[in-house]
Amino acid sequence: MIQKPKGTYDIYGDKAREILYLKKLITSLMDNYNYNYVQTPVFEASELFHRTVGEETDIVSKETYDFKDRGNRDLTLRPEGTAGIVRCFIENKLYVDASPLKTWYFGPMFRYERPQSGRNREFNQFGVEVFGSCNPMIDAETISIVYNLFKLLGLKELKVNINSLGDLESRAKYREALLSYFKPYLNDLCDDCKQRYAKNPLRILDCKIDANSDIMKNAPKISDYLNEDSKKHFAEVQKYLEFMGIDYVINDNLVRGLDYYTHTVFEITSEIEGFGSGNVLGAGGRYDNLVANLGGPNIPGVGFAVGIERLLLALEAENININQEEGIDVYLFATSENERDMMFSLASILRVNGFKTDLDYNLRNFKNNFKHADKLKAKFIIIIGADEVNSKCLTIKNNQTKEEYKVEFDNLIEFLDEKLGDE
Repeated sequence: MIQKPKGTYDIYGDKAREILYLKKLITSLMDNYNYNYVQTPVFEASELFHRTVGEETDIVSKETYDFKDRGNRDLTLRPEGTAGIVRCFIENKLYVDASPLKTWYFGPMFRYERPQSGRNREFNQFGVEVFGSCNPMIDAETISIVYNLFKLLGLKELKVNINSLGDLESRAKYREALLSYFKPYLNDLCDDCKQRYAKNPLRILDCKIDANSDIMKNAPKISDYLNEDSKKHFAEVQKYLEFMGIDYVINDNLVRGLDYYTHTVFEITSEIEGFGSGNVLGAGGRYDNLVANLGGPNIPGVGFAVGIERLLLALEAENININQEEGIDVYLFATSENERDMMFSLASILRVNGFKTDLDYNLRNFKNNFKHADKLKAKFIIIIGADEVNSKCLTIKNNQTKEEYKVEFDNLIEFLDEKLGDE
């Protein structure tokens, strides 16, 4: 028997309803913020991720799904969403209307890593990317989107961690400070950090192996190397978060794992008991040089990403049920083969008029049809027999109160609108 690849999973039943509910909620939230949906290809030119995510990152060096197509082109299944959105922004010249341009996406990503709880090789991600504004309001707004989404879902044990990486000048000074500081300790660092030392020493601070060592705890802080412009930007981000009533913690060791971040970076974690140590639910930051680095104009950007599977685990850990199985409005069945054409026609009319409708395809008997209607959580049952066909007067049963009604065919939509509108 052919089985699904390791690290992937099928989505159906309750899990499918949960993901569809999340997407519906996110769509509504993004409409409120006036953000536009964007969808990019699942695979892109490999060079895109090498140039944006970084050659030396674990994502590119160890985790990407790379392949050649029949034209011998190097392609990669997208491991994250930002690079594709930036490519789309440049290629389609969307910067002409960037004032700012506010976008969001929702879809599958792919990373070859060891499968574990909340971390699959194929996973869904929701993200936001905003182009065309350096204003700290946008930084605070993007943080508020993630925060408000989690609040809408009912998550309570949230912690907003923020930091600033500063502009290029500030980062260059900080890089030199880290090189000087870590040089005597190179032999005490893990093998990955030894490589990071030569390529990007900021990434050493992102190390999970040595995170709690004294070497890490005593490392220089980026806040000591921010220039005045960077300090002002970060102070205003904090001011706007406070305006919105969002509590935050400044985390000096928060640097994020990707090369393209500048100024504000953030992570929102869930402090739910039993959720685990890898409790980051959403993360992102500002990337003012990424568009230009990919050949576009010098336009700033800021964004974030949320792992949907991790979010579902957090909801489960906090005993929040978002399984929105509400049942159907109407279930129809015919008493014999002769009335099935009318049943089918009536179901079609109900559906195009906005009623969630299902019908008996299998010629069940009365008893089994009522059982099936209960299984579908039908609010109303329409029974169609010879008398109903001849009189054009339908027998309708309220499946909750068990009341029965006789309703003329021409009055059916009005009747259901009235009854379902009262609920």
